[in-house]
Amino acid sequence: MNENEKDDNRSFWRGLAVGLASSCAILLVVFGSVKIYQTYRVYGRLASGSSAETESVANEKTTEKLGVLENTIKQYFWQDVDESTLEEGVYKGLLESLDDPYSVYYTHDELVQLQQQTEGIYYGIGAYISQDKEMGYARISKIIKNTPAEASGLQQDDYIYKVNGEDMQGKDSTYVVSKIKGEAGTKVTITVVREGATDPIDIEVERQKIESPTVEYQMLDNDMAYIQITEFDLVTTEQFEEAYKQAQADEMKGLILDLRSNPGGNLSTVCDIARMILPKGLIVYTEDKYGKREEYTCDGDTPISIPLVVLVNENTASAAEIFTGAVKDYGIGTIVGTTTFGKGIVQNTFQLSDGSVVKLTIAHYYTPLGNDIHKVGITPDVEVELPDDATSDVQLEKALEVVKGLESAE
Repeated sequence: MNENEKDDNRSFWRGLAVGLASSCAILLVVFGSVKIYQTYRVYGRLASGSSAETESVANEKTTEKLGVLENTIKQYFWQDVDESTLEEGVYKGLLESLDDPYSVYYTHDELVQLQQQTEGIYYGIGAYISQDKEMGYARISKIIKNTPAEASGLQQDDYIYKVNGEDMQGKDSTYVVSKIKGEAGTKVTITVVREGATDPIDIEVERQKIESPTVEYQMLDNDMAYIQITEFDLVTTEQFEEAYKQAQADEMKGLILDLRSNPGGNLSTVCDIARMILPKGLIVYTEDKYGKREEYTCDGDTPISIPLVVLVNENTASAAEIFTGAVKDYGIGTIVGTTTFGKGIVQNTFQLSDGSVVKLTIAHYYTPLGNDIHKVGITPDVEVELPDDATSDVQLEKALEVVKGLESAE
């Protein structure tokens, strides 16, 4: 690359960063994957049965103003706009006004795709996607082997700039995923920004049925088991249980649980997996703005009795932090890596009678000892960076060293 190309590359990244910084206050919020939620059906008015303390925004004044805006758009906007598009824009805009990237309005079609995502079986391209703290664009955190994503040439750490021409700036990872997924056999064009490339790259990918392999297992030196969980989907509990039982059958003497770049997942899934290894007591608890507390507990029938190391990094988020926080609070394992993402809030989805859904941040969650990790993260017991130019996985090497030391000390 010559000097002019280098300058163009640097200019592109500077321009992208400046545009992100000035575009919207939403981007000042630390983004993370949003999938801790439960579904509630709400028919009719969402707030029915509760008394409003303030005047509704859906009043005569706003209705009149919306009518004026709609007529102005229809008369002067340079293209024809479908009324349903304007209607959906009103709903999405109301949620965006909360300045919370985790509170989102979904159409019925987007809801279906969201449900597929949490099940771990879907029609898509075969890539894990998470939000980037600094850039505000979703990025590819991992490519699943033998999938359309791998065959197309998409790469880990590619920033998803556009999907089918739509700019993904400021969009949460769930929204980006909903645009990438679709019917098997159809194609999607993903425009990525790649480190070292002067211009954005358009990559066309054909969607296929994907069943996420969210758990990987292998036995390392000295009978130390290694289990990686890439995401806490509905299929993950069974996959982890199978790997864990196999590790026990292989007479593991220690366990390394790799949660690096795990963006989170279902609350029920992470609690089910935690119950396989935690002692009796709290796993996590939540509190809403009214002080209402909800606890998730473990009966402690099968606490882990061998050395445990949990590997984390700056992209370990949400449900993965719930697991990490519980392990750390109970002192049953050693945390190795870098400080985690810091997403300590919970979302619930409220389904309306027309099939659309509102997802709202409704509570904070706290570790068993009452730690609030939101925008703070969890500091590892043994801090190890993974340099960009590393020729080996130094974090995993350190984890193996630590777990061997714990086994020797017993």
